[in-house]
Amino acid sequence: MSVDAPYTFPIRVYWEDTDAGGIVFYANYLKFFERARTEWLRSLGIAQSQLREATGGMFVVAETAVRYLRPCRLDDRLQVTAALAEGGRASLVIAQQARLDPAGELLAEGTIRIGWVDAATLRPARIPETILDALTTRTR
Repeated sequence: MSVDAPYTFPIRVYWEDTDAGGIVFYANYLKFFERARTEWLRSLGIAQSQLREATGGMFVVAETAVRYLRPCRLDDRLQVTAALAEGGRASLVIAQQARLDPAGELLAEGTIRIGWVDAATLRPARIPETILDALTTRTR
């Protein structure tokens, strides 16, 4: 499943995001992707802080793949996207990008697989239908 218009979240690069050379440390792109994914889910009515209490389950990151194309630096403004690439019964693949704002130049892109687990046992479980419905009806 692919989405035409991904969710976009603005991020500013701070000192804490950079390495000694003043360039964003590679692992921080995963933090940027996490923020955009969390806000995307929240925009769909899926507040991760309430999932455990309401459903007994939660999302966990199961796999990441990131391709770095060009660096960004302190004070750069980014637009970080999140879009459902694949939906399954127990996991989702989210396609994400970080672009320089306002130029739109692609800095990094990747996919993140998030799996649904029972919060008490951390064993894989089925994603609740209400969540799947929110993802598939609101992201088309």
